[in-house]
Amino acid sequence: MWVEPILALGLGYLLGSVPFGLVLTRLSGGGDLRQTGSGNIGATNVLRTGNKAMAALTLLLDIGKGFAAVYIALQVSNELGVLAGLGAFLGHLYPIWLRFNGGKGVATLLGIVTALIPIAGLIFAVTWLGSLAIWRYSSVGGMLAAISVPIAAFVLGEYAMMPMFIGLALLVLWKHRSNIERLIAGEEPKVGASKKA
Repeated sequence: MWVEPILALGLGYLLGSVPFGLVLTRLSGGGDLRQTGSGNIGATNVLRTGNKAMAALTLLLDIGKGFAAVYIALQVSNELGVLAGLGAFLGHLYPIWLRFNGGKGVATLLGIVTALIPIAGLIFAVTWLGSLAIWRYSSVGGMLAAISVPIAAFVLGEYAMMPMFIGLALLVLWKHRSNIERLIAGEEPKVGASKKA
């Protein structure tokens, strides 16, 4: 009875742990992304290399891997879809290939939420893009979007998923702790700035 849940978690983890930002930056001649800007492997840091196309592709692929993990598992059952989503998120944050030092999970979380609760995914995207447009801080947009997920799940009556979404939102906040410190100090760079973040 434990085989399918373990496989779902494992599949999600393997998909989530693919460091698309790091791979694409290297393939495009940008070197080791971990030596650029914040050292993060996500799309925002890829953008700091000046390669907008690779940044956009990283964003789409990071969203896609979260969505794909959940979608594949949902073909078996809703419960396995949730487990695969959890695995994908943890894989992105803590990939074994990078000594468990991965990204911050915002884009991957969007893919996971969209596959599980499409309306909540839309709310996530609107919150993320709206916050980014208003304040131009990628970190603020990502954190507010993550916080919107358990709230949206509550409003939509998806109570069973709320504990997981609360946990994932807290992990996003944890991964952004250095950004929070810089925001408080007034040192957080805005999107498009070349300053090290």
